[in-house]
Amino acid sequence: MGKAGHAGGAGERSAIVVGGGIGGLAAGVALARSGWQVEVLERAAAFGEVGSGLSLWPNGVRALDALGVGDRVREQALMETRAGIRNTSGRWLSRTDIRELAGRFGPLVMIHRARLIDILRTALPAGALRTDAEVTGIRLRGRRVEVEHGEGVSRADLLVAADGINSTVRRSLWPQAPAPRYAGYTAWRTVVDAGRLSAGGETWGRGERVGIAPLADGRTYLFCVANAPEGQRSPGGELAEMRRRFGHWHDPVPRLLAAADEEAVMRHDIYELPPLAGFVTGRAALLGDAAHAMTPNLGQGANQAVEDAVTLAALLDAYPDVESALAAYDRHRRPRTQLIARRSHWIGVAAQCRPAPAAALRDLMLRLTPGSAALNALAPVLGWQPPGSGDLVASRVG
Repeated sequence: MGKAGHAGGAGERSAIVVGGGIGGLAAGVALARSGWQVEVLERAAAFGEVGSGLSLWPNGVRALDALGVGDRVREQALMETRAGIRNTSGRWLSRTDIRELAGRFGPLVMIHRARLIDILRTALPAGALRTDAEVTGIRLRGRRVEVEHGEGVSRADLLVAADGINSTVRRSLWPQAPAPRYAGYTAWRTVVDAGRLSAGGETWGRGERVGIAPLADGRTYLFCVANAPEGQRSPGGELAEMRRRFGHWHDPVPRLLAAADEEAVMRHDIYELPPLAGFVTGRAALLGDAAHAMTPNLGQGANQAVEDAVTLAALLDAYPDVESALAAYDRHRRPRTQLIARRSHWIGVAAQCRPAPAAALRDLMLRLTPGSAALNALAPVLGWQPPGSGDLVASRVG
């Protein structure tokens, strides 16, 4: 049946991770650090320059610390950047004090997605990552799992599905799981070289939104969002559509759009995964977007995937068998990630509000809400700590 994967020797635990994105790579690193023999299967033949940035909030940075890569990530930290929410004329509706946030919770890092993937990939053991390995079949056979892919069959003690919102593993092993649903808006993303900016944040209009995030290398991550029917494309090109919609907004939005390159613009409709009844079946676990794909409105997608990875590895160390550890993983991760997904959904509803009276009321409420209240509301999300042995022992007793 082709080339066999890592099976593990006597007393050696082995895992197959499906998906070589941020969640899958983080899971591979976390399990390898706990002594597992790991094989990460990625269907793409190579890792390219993925043209978008992402937010690593303090909870995500702590999770990356637990993986041993936090120092490399901190090199990308924003130290003196202003952020918040503005209206289309540039008036601040809500300000975020990055220094106060960092002092209370830890650093906020804006990083190019390709950079984070590179950091995680180099932290994997040599030979653990197998590219051009599209999964074609999955079987759970008692205490073993089998995964068919382009080069044969890999066998292991554990299967971690980190293959995204349209997860092949979820469709195979969770056939009753709901399908992803369209959130009602589409997003354009690009990275622009237009000079270093000192302020980022979002601008909210009526049914439209722009986000600006300076990166450590002097470039700027720019995203634009608009309510739109599902599956559309712009006949005149996506950059022209961005300029038409947003080119008259406040500075520096027109300047960034003027410097943008059509070839670097990506457009994706935004989807979310309805809540699943469970993240675990047999010796298989869902992780990251495969388990809880959420809208990007809280910037927590990648952070929650890395939290998943760290927690899964810790629980597998704390419990005597894989099944008990996976049951605990479901108890730990499903309530938290689904709560954050709900929050992100409702922020999107507010941000994409189109009727003028409702948008005016939303803007007024933003202006009247103190910045400290916004930070307090984020505390349950940003205050997460990697699980320690005491936490896990207590959860076992409970």
